[in-house]
Amino acid sequence: MSKNPPARDMVWIPGGTFTMGSNDHYPEEAPAHAVTVDGFWMDQYTVTNAQFSRFVEETNYVTSAERVPNPEDYPGAKPELLVPASVVFRRPGYRVNLHDAYQWWTYLPGANWRHPLGPGSSLRGLAKHPVVHVAFEDACAYATWAGKGLPTEAEWEFAARGGLEGAAFVWGDEFEPDGQVLANTWQGDFPNENLLTDGYEWTAPVGSFPPNGYGLYDMAGNVWQWTIDWYQQHNEIEQTCCANINPRGGRPEKSYDPRTPNVKIPRRVMKGGSYLCAPNYCQRYRPAARMAQAVDTSTCHLGFRCIVRK
Repeated sequence: MSKNPPARDMVWIPGGTFTMGSNDHYPEEAPAHAVTVDGFWMDQYTVTNAQFSRFVEETNYVTSAERVPNPEDYPGAKPELLVPASVVFRRPGYRVNLHDAYQWWTYLPGANWRHPLGPGSSLRGLAKHPVVHVAFEDACAYATWAGKGLPTEAEWEFAARGGLEGAAFVWGDEFEPDGQVLANTWQGDFPNENLLTDGYEWTAPVGSFPPNGYGLYDMAGNVWQWTIDWYQQHNEIEQTCCANINPRGGRPEKSYDPRTPNVKIPRRVMKGGSYLCAPNYCQRYRPAARMAQAVDTSTCHLGFRCIVRK
């Protein structure tokens, strides 16, 4: 392994065997199990708006949220929804059922990486913030252009743990040690009251909080991050002794959302939580946490970082 990083702002993750997942939190994280990963290089930071802008300028790439959806992919969809759009958080302003995410998510025409809060918003002052509104294929396109790849779920989780075996958070077992806020998350009663204890209502510039033990920033909160694994429950996946560049999650058809049986859009695993994760709603700012994300869907709180395998 070369001592020289393959690109700027990448750090070496040594690899090893660790306990992946958790038996103590959300069901989809269980069972905790031993996994081995090889060493790899990983971006210290999530990809920023400035970096993604350079990619678009050099390639003329058009993201998924900037294109008109194919009606054949969405049988029964209303015509007014088949427009370039992305998903944006909106405070409801009234008490809601926390089991109904449609109360605070809006499919907003004109929202995309250039306009993260919708039409009228811009990237002014956000050059060092993580790029958002990137679907899975957008993240892959950037990674290919940069000569890199996206991590597996196991690689991402191993890196996020920073050498702390079994710790609840990337920095240890206490969420706010000595009252110190260590990640950009939601403080208060989600989805209406955000106390802004961490100083940020939306995304924060990358590197605003301390790094983990491997020198990686924002492995908890700020924005969720894409991985290449298809989403399935751990106990439904045939486990192997090591992770490789192939998704562990098996066939994409096993990752379909059962709530939308007519829409066959596969889902990948996203990791890390975001600025919208709150103690009363989504405590997924932990390395073991995982969620499913449809590959065609981009949101205002989902980004990515890249790796290079040795």
